[in-house]
Amino acid sequence: MDPVFLSRLQFAAATMFHFLFVPLTLGLSVLIAYMETKYARTGEKVYLRMTKFWGKLFLINFALGVVTGITLEFQFGTNWSRYSEYVGDIFGSLLAIEASVAFFLESTFIGIWIFGWKKLSAKAHATVMWLVAIAGNFSAIWILIANGFMQNPVGYTIRNGRAELTDFFAVITNKHAILEIVHVVPASLLLGAFFIMGISAWYLLKKQHVEIFQKSFRIALMVGLVCALWTGFSGDMHGINVSKTQPAKLAAMEAHWETQERAPIILFALPAAHREENIIEIGSIPGMLSFLGFHDFNAEVTGLKDIPKDERPPVFLTFVGFRTMVGLGTLMIGLMVYGWFRRNKLMESPTFLKIMLWSIPVPWIAMEAGWLVSEIGRQPWIVYGLMKTADAGSPIMASQVAVSLIGFILVYGLLGAVGVFLIAKSVKEGPEAETN
Repeated sequence: MDPVFLSRLQFAAATMFHFLFVPLTLGLSVLIAYMETKYARTGEKVYLRMTKFWGKLFLINFALGVVTGITLEFQFGTNWSRYSEYVGDIFGSLLAIEASVAFFLESTFIGIWIFGWKKLSAKAHATVMWLVAIAGNFSAIWILIANGFMQNPVGYTIRNGRAELTDFFAVITNKHAILEIVHVVPASLLLGAFFIMGISAWYLLKKQHVEIFQKSFRIALMVGLVCALWTGFSGDMHGINVSKTQPAKLAAMEAHWETQERAPIILFALPAAHREENIIEIGSIPGMLSFLGFHDFNAEVTGLKDIPKDERPPVFLTFVGFRTMVGLGTLMIGLMVYGWFRRNKLMESPTFLKIMLWSIPVPWIAMEAGWLVSEIGRQPWIVYGLMKTADAGSPIMASQVAVSLIGFILVYGLLGAVGVFLIAKSVKEGPEAETN
């Protein structure tokens, strides 16, 4: 077995598991900060109980995110040492800022928030939660900038056999990174909103703590509607950029084989990469791929056949991942629009509440699918056009990676079970009792 392939599996498993916690942390922090601000301004105890209830779930999720995230950076040394040696001058500086500045601030403010309930005024304590939210999202921004460099490398020169940083400003203003930020951060808010609405729906269906969970649902619905619409819009902008900077990814996303003008979109297909064709195609819209990729119905779209075989990404996974993301994104927009018209009649809408309860996993699946498209669609490059994944691995034995891969799966599986148990237990316990 190829150690690079096993290292890819290990990093993918660790990253996707870690990514279950990161966006929820980002989204919940902002929503909780808003709830606590409402309490600080109005003095209404219902907002305090909301803040503490959702805050407990936030802290469990944050702790799991920290534990699962630590191992990721170590893998750049253990499994991807050649990558770290080649682009570490750029990539390493971004991770250093994220860890030593943004994450440090987030962790510090969370400590103050946890232990400051009786030591700070209501307004000061709410301000600390906003600082937690800002620091957490600031941390995510540096990770997205690092990923943006991998997708579209800028601000470097090749010197002494490695990529060296020449323009830090170009790296942090990389268009690809900026588009990732304006897409992923609102998507995280959308996930947090769905999490709150789903759990709130469960309580409303049981007719328990109705005031708390009606207010929680409406706050999350307001945020979810805005973020669902914005995520769709920013995704379109991101797609236009990908069509210009990563034509192979665009072609794989749409299983598009022939270079042509007025390129169609195939709604459903079964790509067969070995035959360089789609075995099954259902629903073709002429010119739509050209329009979505370039905002021009007559634009030419490069087909996979005009891309060297050793530079093509895996077509099936990229194609399915993209359609999963778009389909679920469209579903979430529809749910948010419908919910907005039912926001004052939640108790009279049990079917909608049940749908929202069962929709809790939807944004998670959509975001994981989006990252699959982003990362698998970049292959075979670890840094697009600069370094191939096959050249980035450490000189280690496959057996060594296999052992650590099994260890990651077992440990992360245990952590996941513990996390689900703790969150479920906290949800069932409900908000703290009302005090005078």
